[in-house]
Amino acid sequence: MSKKDGFLKYKRELPEGRPPKERVGDFKEILQPFPETKTKEQAARCMDCGVPFCHSGCPLGNIIPEFNDAVYREDWEEATEIMYSTNNFPEFTGRICPAPCEASCVLGINKPPVTIEHIEKMIGEKSFELGYIKANPPESRTEKRVAVIGSGPAGLAAADQLNKAGHWVTVFERDDRIGGLLRYGIPDFKLEKWVVERRLNLLSEEGVHFKVNSEVGRNVNPDMLKEDYDAIVICTGSTVPRDLPIPGRDLKGIHFAMEFLKQQNKEVAGDDVADKVSAKGKHVVVIGGGDTGSDCIGTSHRQDAASVLQLELLPQPPRKRGDLDPWPLWPMTLRTSSSHEEGGERKWSVLTKEFIGDENGLTHIKLVDIEWVNQGGRQNMQEIQGTERDVPCELALLSIGFTHPESPLLDAFGVEKTKGGTVADKNFKTNIENIFAAGDARRGQSLVVWAISEGREAAREVDKYLMGTTELPSKNDSFFSVAE
Repeated sequence: MSKKDGFLKYKRELPEGRPPKERVGDFKEILQPFPETKTKEQAARCMDCGVPFCHSGCPLGNIIPEFNDAVYREDWEEATEIMYSTNNFPEFTGRICPAPCEASCVLGINKPPVTIEHIEKMIGEKSFELGYIKANPPESRTEKRVAVIGSGPAGLAAADQLNKAGHWVTVFERDDRIGGLLRYGIPDFKLEKWVVERRLNLLSEEGVHFKVNSEVGRNVNPDMLKEDYDAIVICTGSTVPRDLPIPGRDLKGIHFAMEFLKQQNKEVAGDDVADKVSAKGKHVVVIGGGDTGSDCIGTSHRQDAASVLQLELLPQPPRKRGDLDPWPLWPMTLRTSSSHEEGGERKWSVLTKEFIGDENGLTHIKLVDIEWVNQGGRQNMQEIQGTERDVPCELALLSIGFTHPESPLLDAFGVEKTKGGTVADKNFKTNIENIFAAGDARRGQSLVVWAISEGREAAREVDKYLMGTTELPSKNDSFFSVAE
């Protein structure tokens, strides 16, 4: 146990963000330096519970009390060993994971929970700084070849694990850079891309091959992949965005969130972006209240938007847990991101009825307030009479989720799909013998930590298929070994 009375002695404390007026002037990460001694104090708050619910809250099964104890003792080598036994990329999850582990922290029943996400990030950074993480190619190769399609967190985790098992792994990415969601879905102010490059360089040194501008079904023959590789893992994500088919949808100035975010990330990387979607000087409306919508808000601030309004169809969440989300369930409470702190306005229980504009494009958006009423056991929305109004809007960003992976690639392989359009599988195996799937392509839109977990678990199944058995770890292995 880190410190018997640490949870009584120390308060929850996190790195402060740079002042909003300063940070909106660039795309650098927003957090200021945090003394290592304070990270040690935060680790000391862990109570080393008899039943660590944080394990069940974490999709990776991270061994959290143990790495907290190692951090408190300043044994970064041990902390690194514990962390990497379950998580390939703590430098990613420590920055962009919503931390369901913290929602399940036992201390969180009546006090602020342990800062698990921050501690995770610091372990990732110290592991590189102190040289505990360096290129370690497998000592021998099986001569089995595996193709991973998609280089997001699921694809990279699968590739890392399969390479560790000694297989030759090639990752195919249709974009011009590796990283998937990490590269083009997360703004630099949340995840600077040198962090991604550092990990990719390490994977390359360890023997993972990367091919960019390689889209299966367009310039990569799927039949060739079947012939040249012993196994294929589909990790393409769930990239078909949910649309909003209302009057005026065809007006200029209405874009999907990911198009907007990707273009900005490319510009930050030094690319010339033709016909860039820009918020500069415009009244921006972000439709959708999730993390991607928040990223659009932060990006709009940095592009010097005239105003930013975020709309959410559902009612405003409460500030505290209720009867429907008691501990240790994920709390459906109000969350304020760093982007919200920078400005803009948020509205809940608002329905978008129409996009309004002229020959030059979008000028307004027609809104109406709604209320949710129980009808026959179901919650239905009703418009509130007299609340309809037109709001200035020259750029509308649709951030209302994703439906399923794109079908052409799945169809090219003959992979069966569910009714919802995701890959139909049984324990990561598709209906095609040597084709597997992981991440959002299999489970639908989800969290980065789930994507990494899925990539690891799929790699076990691939290794078992290729070799008849596997020594790759499972999150269940780590969980039960700790529970014992």
